[in-house]
Amino acid sequence: MITPPAPIPNWQLYGEDTPFPDVLHVERIADRAAGLDWTIAPHRHVHLHQIFLLQSGQIKLALDGADVAITPPVAINVPRSHVHGFSFSRGTEGFVLTLPPKDFPDLFGPEAEMGQAAARPFVVAASAEIAAQFERMAQSHATITPYRRTILRAAAATLLGLVLVAQARNPVAMASMDRSDPRVIAFQAHVRAGLHAKHGVEDYARAIGVSARHLSRLCTMQTGLSAKTYLETERMREGCRLLVYTRLSVQGVAFHLGFDDPAYFSRAFRRQIGMSPRAYRARFDQ
Repeated sequence: MITPPAPIPNWQLYGEDTPFPDVLHVERIADRAAGLDWTIAPHRHVHLHQIFLLQSGQIKLALDGADVAITPPVAINVPRSHVHGFSFSRGTEGFVLTLPPKDFPDLFGPEAEMGQAAARPFVVAASAEIAAQFERMAQSHATITPYRRTILRAAAATLLGLVLVAQARNPVAMASMDRSDPRVIAFQAHVRAGLHAKHGVEDYARAIGVSARHLSRLCTMQTGLSAKTYLETERMREGCRLLVYTRLSVQGVAFHLGFDDPAYFSRAFRRQIGMSPRAYRARFDQ
């Protein structure tokens, strides 16, 4: 009997399973890796995009099943759902920027100028300009100032632009690492566009021309989540956004997400997020 492989963990932020609390997150590699014995096991972020800057050290990168030896300074683009892990030598220097793509449609949305290029994983030599931008972002992220969110959003766009320009000028053959299934990409795009509709997995499967069972199998292979779980997770994530950034009532949020029964929405929200919609909103109101 063959033992199935252990599932690859889906992490919100290095194992933290709470909803993303800020416009973005920046931290030094040492801040996280030192506490993990300088090894980050392979994992993926279903809802997060990451850009790494590695400035020194000996690094081994595992990306979508391929092992790559890294020679700093480099920048690494890791789109959501791509499996990645690291082995760092002690004292490795660098940063990691984490962005929730849902909150940056101008960068990652279907009409975004940089969206297609940003959706591919790659490693590219990092210029001094990229390193300086990371330093500025880290300082802005750690400081509470007027217009902080706007400043950070602009800085993120600038950094992504610098990294993508570097890749365009010096393309690296990383095709073997980009194993995104176009049917899963289509499913994810349909889900994002239809979060306010009463569509189920069968509807989305029909739209892309596969059976619901096959779609779920593809989605599990690509994201670690079944199609149904992915859909529910996206809806609850949108529910979190609506609760924090709008004054819709809980009932209004439920209806906005296509739920006929607000009580059912509240139960589903609690099951996914671990607290009621009102309790979740209260955390941010404080």
